[in-house]
Amino acid sequence: MMVARVGAWGISVIQEMGRMLLFVLSSFAWLTRPPLRFVQIVKQLHFIGYKSTFVVVLTAGFTGMVLALQGYYTLRKFGSEGLLGSAVALSMIRDLGPVLAALMVTARAGSAMTAEIGIMRITEQIDALDTMAINPLQYLIAPKLVAGLIGVPLLVAIFDVVGIYGGYLVGVELLGGNGGAYWNSIASAVEWKDVYGGILKSISFGLIVSWICCYKGFFTRHSAEGLGTATTEAVVLSSVLILVWDYFLTSVLL
Repeated sequence: MMVARVGAWGISVIQEMGRMLLFVLSSFAWLTRPPLRFVQIVKQLHFIGYKSTFVVVLTAGFTGMVLALQGYYTLRKFGSEGLLGSAVALSMIRDLGPVLAALMVTARAGSAMTAEIGIMRITEQIDALDTMAINPLQYLIAPKLVAGLIGVPLLVAIFDVVGIYGGYLVGVELLGGNGGAYWNSIASAVEWKDVYGGILKSISFGLIVSWICCYKGFFTRHSAEGLGTATTEAVVLSSVLILVWDYFLTSVLL
């Protein structure tokens, strides 16, 4: 009995993965067909990118300040306060920037995308699009995927800059560190491969967030409980996949 249950669960997981893969591939395939939904892409960029800027900047600033505060007292034990800038910058660019920015986008924009598409499914607005010969994947999903691929990397860039400057405020202005040593250590320690790695992570995280959240909303069950479940599953699954994928990318890029 237990083996049968495990086997049934495994089959259902594989089927779900297959449906998700077909979903994202079909969405990108429809993106190549006319008409190009440029206005929808711009609207989703505004929603995912611009409206997430405040929470991303706020998170980045305090993350950089905490890194500098903890790093300063740790490095001071070894007489290496001059390396504070490189420690903050590498932590932000390589890992914390892409991961935390993606998690913030998931919490703010991802959940809203799932709820929006889920409500359209429950109220049969998606069926109405089919009736009017408008493909829902082309009109609803593809612009969100493109906006995620563009918006999240831009937010990560803002996150990195604000986080590094937040570290400067604490490490130099508050704790009295050397400002020149802070910026010089960043210039000497950060390499282009670190930047490329952060860009690659941010692009993949943007795809994960928009993909999972759109999928869960598109296949919401027709009930208020189903909408809440879909939103919760979208946020949890996106967050877990971001952390798991971050580990695998980090292991490859190092």
